[in-house]
Amino acid sequence: MKLFQQMLVAPATLGLLASGANAAELNINGVSDYAASADQVTSVTQFSDVYPTDWAYQALSNLVEQYGCVAGYPNGTFRGNRAMTRYEAAALLNACLDRITEVTDELRRLLEEFETELAILRGRVDGLEARVGELEATQFSTTTKLKAKSVWVMGGTQATGDNYKAESKKSEGQRSAYNAEYGAFSLSYDLRLGLKTSFTGKDLLYTRMRAGNMGDDSVWDGNGVGLNKLDTAAPGGNLVEIDRLYYRFPLGEGFTVQAGPLTRNTEMMGYKATAYAKGGQKVLDFFGGSLGVPGVWNKETGGGFGLMYSNKKNVDKGDAYFTVAANYVADSGEANDSNPNAGGFMTDNSEGNITSQLAYGNKQWGLAAGYRYGQCGAKFRTGTEYASSGKWGTPCTVTNKNGEDVRTNADSHSWSLNAFWRPEDSGWMPSVSAGVGASYLNGNSAWENNTSKREMASWMVGLTWNDVFMEGNALGAAVGQPQFVTEVDNNGGDNLDDSNYAMELWYKFQVTDNISVTPAVYWLSRPYGDDTQNFKGNDKSLGVFGGLIQTTFKF
Repeated sequence: MKLFQQMLVAPATLGLLASGANAAELNINGVSDYAASADQVTSVTQFSDVYPTDWAYQALSNLVEQYGCVAGYPNGTFRGNRAMTRYEAAALLNACLDRITEVTDELRRLLEEFETELAILRGRVDGLEARVGELEATQFSTTTKLKAKSVWVMGGTQATGDNYKAESKKSEGQRSAYNAEYGAFSLSYDLRLGLKTSFTGKDLLYTRMRAGNMGDDSVWDGNGVGLNKLDTAAPGGNLVEIDRLYYRFPLGEGFTVQAGPLTRNTEMMGYKATAYAKGGQKVLDFFGGSLGVPGVWNKETGGGFGLMYSNKKNVDKGDAYFTVAANYVADSGEANDSNPNAGGFMTDNSEGNITSQLAYGNKQWGLAAGYRYGQCGAKFRTGTEYASSGKWGTPCTVTNKNGEDVRTNADSHSWSLNAFWRPEDSGWMPSVSAGVGASYLNGNSAWENNTSKREMASWMVGLTWNDVFMEGNALGAAVGQPQFVTEVDNNGGDNLDDSNYAMELWYKFQVTDNISVTPAVYWLSRPYGDDTQNFKGNDKSLGVFGGLIQTTFKF
């Protein structure tokens, strides 16, 4: 036998040895019975299912006619297309070895020559089998993966500017009152544990557990002034809660359905038209999760469902594609309420949101137009203190002149435009993201007689530089006007001044693949808006400065 033929047989022998199988596992008696029951053939033509046109015909012919070590099945077939069992492989190898006795010494010399290498390979295989066995014994689930993130936030805020008193010289000034209650340095955390379960490989059952200590006493959850709210703000009380629970699955070509008791409208848009903080760490919620347009991207979470369509699979890789999405979400406090006078799902008191978006773009650039219809009580996320007071101007009931609570039939209509562009390669040119939006409030005569706000607006521009000073690091800056009232009714509307600017600057250090540290500063020029206290009718300035360090662990 030629040397290369000998080496074809040797690995087969070693493969069975390296597998770690012992005599009990191979069942030698069973192998012998199998080999004895199979009829030995002397010519490949004896197989009824082997033809000269088969790609392995010549190789099979050589094995049968030259070495006589291929046995067929009792019915005269070879069954070349079916998988081979370990018993059949052992029987075949045994038959070949029985007929190649003349190379036993050569095979022995080969084994001795590569004894060290073979021992190393066997050791590696044994180690891999042990590790696989351990993983199989301790694995959490065959269908579920855990993805987690923990963010630690330390820092503080300070109000600066004028300190005029509200009513009399005995009352505390607005600046002093803020600093006395929210001016301390603090350390807090947010922990998110996401369970991703797939039953078909294309669907997703998502469950997220969340805990934190950013509650009613923390500025990072929007206390002091609502615009302090961070994108990573967590619930307070160190209590674990479920804040996401939904199921997503494909429907036909290009369509995706998402539904659940805890789903979010902005996570059913199908496309996020922003590059701000991509590769970095978001800071203020207004610039991060709300994209500068909280009227539409209000991040409403509760019971709901949505439908998304994209033609991404029908275009060449990297080309722009369309995305169309629409969803309905009732507030989580109302969607599970069985009292139709206080809540319910798709009732007049659901605080429901119908949100839709049309987008076109790819990973390098994109455009999106959004719209949201909000029932009475539906939230607008973040804005000036004046804009966010009184349920944002859309209460479901008001008290008339007779002292009776009457329905207002209030609702809101919000629109948004978002766009972004980012360079193909990292460098001095940053990615640019922008958004602008407006909201319009409506209601019946009872609502008009008891409310004043009619229109609101917001905008932002954000810049992000990736791989700054070192690969993986990022620098970002943003400026804009969070939700502020632009129009009120005619009674006193001429004196409206709800303007406010927000700015942030951050730099992310990528310490390791799983740990990053992001120092950041931000400035809110006039977060109280039209509620800023003044002296003798003169408008004054009162701003809030924030500084913090966010440490992020991903695992």
